[in-house]
Amino acid sequence: MNAPISLLIPGRGDFPGSSLPVVIYRKALPADPVAMLRRFAAQGWTNGWTNGIYDFDHFHSIAHEVLGIASGWVEVSLGAGAGPTLRLAAGDVIALPAGVAHRNMGAAADLLVAGAYDRGRDWDLRRGDPAEAASVRAAMAGVPLPRQDPVADGPGRLPALWDDAAGG
Repeated sequence: MNAPISLLIPGRGDFPGSSLPVVIYRKALPADPVAMLRRFAAQGWTNGWTNGIYDFDHFHSIAHEVLGIASGWVEVSLGAGAGPTLRLAAGDVIALPAGVAHRNMGAAADLLVAGAYDRGRDWDLRRGDPAEAASVRAAMAGVPLPRQDPVADGPGRLPALWDDAAGG
């Protein structure tokens, strides 16, 4: 597996961003939704699903999310315009900390995404509503850091990277 790439995505307007970096793993897993969900679950990232990525800016305030591209490709905008747009292809995986907005900007007709959440936490769908800003920040503060990387065996790199970013 290639070394993961990490990107810090700032907030923008009513989209909070995170002090924890997004982690991108290129060609990390077989392009198979069942294999991806099994791997995520073995690493403690559960409450899995398969589908796509919403075509509007959104984030989750109560869970960290991992997305694996099981087939096709997708252009994902990060940070509601504050971050880059990345092209993810079959076999790529991206770990999104709570608060980081993401959006499908275009995809192959055969796009299939396998997703899951650290420790099977429930998820919410936030769209940057200013009326929710205080509750969103409070919810994000209560999301624990992952114990295990969603891809690598054992703890892997992600927990240490996020713990360092959180000042731990």
